[in-house]
Amino acid sequence: MLTRSLLNVYTKFIRDGWFQEAFGYYCVDAGPGQVAGTLGPDVEAEVFLRLRKADLWPLQERYASYSEDDAFDVIEFLHDFVSKPVAGFEHDWNNCGWHYQEFDRDSGRAEFRDRINKLLHDYADGYELTEDGEILALGTEYLRPLLEQELPGYDPENVNPRVEAAVRKFRHHTPSVEDKQEAVRQLADVLEFLRKKLEGVLPSKEEDELFIIANKFGIRHHRADQKTEYDKEIWLDWIFYCYLNTIHVSVNLLKRAGESSQ
Repeated sequence: MLTRSLLNVYTKFIRDGWFQEAFGYYCVDAGPGQVAGTLGPDVEAEVFLRLRKADLWPLQERYASYSEDDAFDVIEFLHDFVSKPVAGFEHDWNNCGWHYQEFDRDSGRAEFRDRINKLLHDYADGYELTEDGEILALGTEYLRPLLEQELPGYDPENVNPRVEAAVRKFRHHTPSVEDKQEAVRQLADVLEFLRKKLEGVLPSKEEDELFIIANKFGIRHHRADQKTEYDKEIWLDWIFYCYLNTIHVSVNLLKRAGESSQ
């Protein structure tokens, strides 16, 4: 149903000229009939070069054989090249149709995201196509607010961008165990950075407890005494949310302490 719905959305956007800038268009006066767009005359080759997958294009012919990962890759590809037509002319000879010369890519992407996200939000556990053109998992209903909550501005080099990168990696639509472990490691590194600063905010030794999981369960280091025989598919999720929440709490505590000392 996802791929059928994708076909339906794509067909409408193609019909209305929203891919003419990138894919070109058919014209009865253009020799073989196809005027090339910005991707050149062979869109299928461009799809292969960008996605490193064969047999995905044309979408109208291949959609039924798409895997979930294929469908998500194609959606991200389409988002990169959709653009809203804003000026052109109607070629009425033999009902040729509208040919556009001016486009608004930002508006095109926004409308495409709006249509696609209506599908993705209801698919499986829920996904979304972001403004960056990346499909991310929404997260479970009760933990979703934590993923979406913006971390207060604290350190534009060592904290905020690192947390954002970890969240993106964790929310990837097909994260591997290694991806999740790396996301947890990135959050643990942020906590390590905050550790010394927390000494003056948290009661004595409590900051040490934050690192028991990361140091004992083979996340941040590689030692013989670490525990590694645990179900990573389950426990890495718990550790990630635990650390993300702890970072939010830590930053809020540090900001409050800084404000009260001024």
